[in-house]
Amino acid sequence: MRREQTSRQSRELILRAAAELFAEKGYRQTTFADVAERSGISRGSIPWHFGGKEGLLVAVLEHSVQELLQPPGGLPRADADGVEQVLEEAERFLRLPLSRLFVTLLIEAVEPDSPIHDRYVAIQDGMRARIQTWAEGLPLAEGVTPRGLAVTVLGATIGIHQQWRLTPDRIDLDEAFATLRTMLVGALIAS
Repeated sequence: MRREQTSRQSRELILRAAAELFAEKGYRQTTFADVAERSGISRGSIPWHFGGKEGLLVAVLEHSVQELLQPPGGLPRADADGVEQVLEEAERFLRLPLSRLFVTLLIEAVEPDSPIHDRYVAIQDGMRARIQTWAEGLPLAEGVTPRGLAVTVLGATIGIHQQWRLTPDRIDLDEAFATLRTMLVGALIAS
């Protein structure tokens, strides 16, 4: 029992260290030696737990994705007040430490032969599906579809986050979200 608990703790320390390093340096630039140093766990333990570097990457993503796809509370209200809830979720995502990991690894995921390509597709499918399900209950203006709105909200959120991470001194998150809020409210039919 004690050995199993120690193994779980080691695995958790390795996952946390790898997530931080992948977010800081990217997947390709991170080595097992880096993860071992950051986690305080021997380098030889990493492949024992995860197989190889790709296994570690996949485990980091799977460990982190639940927080993204399971935000607190149910679906937002299907009205203008719900727009505020959706934007709060988007902003919450931006401020999560793990969001930096997802944006950093996005470059890796774009490559079709990437070990995380399919997982990123699934993550974004899940996020769009959540937004689309919410949007299906909204009175949308002509030409605005729930699916199109979901793509736009997710794209805007990822784009805002990317710009903010690159130049935090030039991007005002409050201003960006106020603009996105105005755009979303404009997509609704006035009741």
